[in-house]
Amino acid sequence: MTKPATEQLVWSDEFDGTKAQSAPDPTKWTYETGAGSWGNQELETYCSYGSNIAPCSAAQANSYVGSDGYLHIIGRVNAEGQYTSARLTTQGLASFQYGRMEARIQIPAGQGVWPAFWMLGDSIGGRPWPACGEMDIMENIGKQPATIHGSIHGAGFTGTQIGLPYTLPGNVPFAAGFHTFGVLWSPGKVQYYVDDPSNIYATFTPASLPKGAVWPFDYGRFFLLLNLAIGGDWPGSPGRSTRFPAVMLVDYVRVWRELAPAASPRGARNPQHSFRNYPLPGTVLGKASTSAEAFAEGRLDHVF
Repeated sequence: MTKPATEQLVWSDEFDGTKAQSAPDPTKWTYETGAGSWGNQELETYCSYGSNIAPCSAAQANSYVGSDGYLHIIGRVNAEGQYTSARLTTQGLASFQYGRMEARIQIPAGQGVWPAFWMLGDSIGGRPWPACGEMDIMENIGKQPATIHGSIHGAGFTGTQIGLPYTLPGNVPFAAGFHTFGVLWSPGKVQYYVDDPSNIYATFTPASLPKGAVWPFDYGRFFLLLNLAIGGDWPGSPGRSTRFPAVMLVDYVRVWRELAPAASPRGARNPQHSFRNYPLPGTVLGKASTSAEAFAEGRLDHVF
């Protein structure tokens, strides 16, 4: 007997390229570009595909989809010692509220490299960071090769970071192979996992926040980001042993929503997958209670 599906895939990019190098799908990804340290004293300039605005070079792409079936995000250093990389986002193209978001990634190794898979609130234009909310599904700093970090940020809980690390058994470096990194996001709860949704290593709720902080993760939709930063306050600068180009490979990015459970005499649900990809009622953002209340009362319908 076939087990009934509990999830529905609502968005994905499998990065199935047919050329040696091609631009990431412009219907799914756009770029954040430029320098300015990005609030973290980072050293890189982010470049879009095909850019020749110095120090970017179309001949030395910082991101592309290859015929190998991977998105390549590449950190480089030129002869003048200038670092370049790429930061891709679905902002304005696809955003989500609740669900399971997952990416399969092989991160680069080396002191000073800082790969990340994360999400920011759609409301960032009207509610600037950190009030819009940030979910860091995976961050690695090269000086901790066997450890990744999952964290959350919002008004009243940034600077004093709320996050937890995950270290591979035997201290195997994450850069040694591909791993899946994901979030289970439901009303009032954010959970991070590595390699399997049952392998949850971090759970955050409003009770996790310090007094006076505001939980932003039930206010609306969030968009996805993938980037490879170079240097910064947290990872430190690249060292002599850091090899460039540094390459972050992404096999896929996928988003699921939970299907409504079938009627059950016990009303049982899978405790590991209590999430749904629901939007807020209507199009108005910023009403903290309406989403959770409507979810609980069954008044929300999925919109994608």
